[in-house]
Amino acid sequence: MASGTGLILLAMAALLVPAILATEFIVGDGSGWTIGYDYQAWATGKNFYVGDTLVFNYAVGVHNVNKVNQTAFQDCTIPLSGALESGKDVITLATPGKKWYICGKGKHCEVGKQKLAITVMDAAPAPGPSSAPPAITGWAAAALAAVLLKHLVV
Repeated sequence: MASGTGLILLAMAALLVPAILATEFIVGDGSGWTIGYDYQAWATGKNFYVGDTLVFNYAVGVHNVNKVNQTAFQDCTIPLSGALESGKDVITLATPGKKWYICGKGKHCEVGKQKLAITVMDAAPAPGPSSAPPAITGWAAAALAAVLLKHLVV
């Protein structure tokens, strides 16, 4: 029974650790994805890693999100297809490198400067030997506690 419990705990840790370490970035914070906002200033000082997510919040039909290359970003060239239009678009940063996003509505990119460029790094740095492990909170803590209690109080 003890080895089964250990395997369950190991499997839970493997599933929970990436979710705990990933960061969700709300693009534009409280302003959301809109015209007239300095997204490059917003991104300054933030570290984006593979596994993190970008959340673009905006009014449906007013804006959209297009992932583009550097040239399309600089020229505000709107792709013919592939726009995200849900009003709460979540993009998982799956690969390292430069990423470019623009709004394809009207002249929002050119005139409203509704565009974002970021650099995604390969992986979050491992904590140093003197730092404490990340805290498990919320639903992850509750799930882990429930499993531990179930298998330890037998």
